[in-house]
Amino acid sequence: MMKFIKNFKKDEDGAVTVDWVVLTAAVVGLAVAAYSSIETGATTLTGQTETFLGTQDPNTAPAL
Repeated sequence: MMKFIKNFKKDEDGAVTVDWVVLTAAVVGLAVAAYSSIETGATTLTGQTETFLGTQDPNTAPAL
């Protein structure tokens, strides 16, 4: 039984899997944060563009 415990303690095959899971979770978390930031910025820009265009009067546009 002691030999099994010593071999189990030395076995590091599962450690690589844990590393990949942690790295994958970090990448997914960063992607979600970036998406949220981009979505907020795009929504704000769209609202500002709508407000600007809503105040424009095509009848007072300068002649070219």
